[in-house]
Amino acid sequence: MAKARIAIDAMGGDNAPGEIVAGAVLAHAEGLGEIVLVGDEARIRPLLGEHDGAIRIVHAAGEIAMDAPASQAMRNARGTSLGEAVELVRSGDADAVLSAGNSGAFLAIALVRLRTIAGIARPAIAAVLPSRGGPVVLCDAGANVDCRPEWIAQFALMGDAYARIALGIARPRVGIVSIGEERSKGNAQTLEAAALLDEAAFDFIGHVEGKDIYEHHADVVACDGFVGNVILKTSEGAGAFINGMLRQMIDDAPPLGKAGAFLLKPSFEKLRVRLRYDTYGGAPLLGVRGACIVTHGRSNRIAIHNAIRNAASLAERNLVGAIESALTGDIALASETAS
Repeated sequence: MAKARIAIDAMGGDNAPGEIVAGAVLAHAEGLGEIVLVGDEARIRPLLGEHDGAIRIVHAAGEIAMDAPASQAMRNARGTSLGEAVELVRSGDADAVLSAGNSGAFLAIALVRLRTIAGIARPAIAAVLPSRGGPVVLCDAGANVDCRPEWIAQFALMGDAYARIALGIARPRVGIVSIGEERSKGNAQTLEAAALLDEAAFDFIGHVEGKDIYEHHADVVACDGFVGNVILKTSEGAGAFINGMLRQMIDDAPPLGKAGAFLLKPSFEKLRVRLRYDTYGGAPLLGVRGACIVTHGRSNRIAIHNAIRNAASLAERNLVGAIESALTGDIALASETAS
């Protein structure tokens, strides 16, 4: 199978274009796909070094500010690095697009230019969280703050497809985030979404509490984007807190304690890698007609490298087709597409 063509918004993110280009170079050296950097050529080309000529550049002079309103960014997308990167997917000149830039703008532009898959009312961001037993897909992680119950049910379906395609889980256990395991607990939105999911073709296990996400009670947890983003940001903060506290305790320990910490260093390093945001390679925007990867605004070259790997994998494994197939087999969820 031909390598995926990955369009990268080289000017998006806090560390652009330096770390974006560096991550692209790492991905190119690994042979992850055909890399296309979109942005200001005069700023990108000097950063390529010996890879100049091997990595394609599509010039786009404009940039979308990190704090630009989504509606404004969508109207002014033409000629910007993000807008032109998405356009490459729409025109068929790229198989996937990724950006560390303005995520609200990315969502709006992708929604308008690529459109949603038939049967999907709203796209959703799928983030991967670490847990005791393996990765857990959180969907929606922030694309839709106010949701209808049927949208949350569709987020669950798309998360199930992503877990199968990206994580290789044959039959993911899918839950819905609530304030208790009992089916009587939760707000009206959660209870109605759960009722829809009872009829779904995949393995719906019911309500999952926040604490149970990290115990791996489910492989996929669905929720509205407000709750999902709070979970995601709290998880990132908790990971940084644990890492910082471990370092402080080791620094303050007596010599014997420092010696013990040295012996445990390999284990601490494994924990650090599992908790770091850059390990998971960005979050896909599920439900649009194209592989779109949203990466953290402060992404470094490692995060971009992993995001490119994720984008290439999703494009080559046809995530869009997997979601379409899931909808075909799940008439109840596919019919609930009111906007």
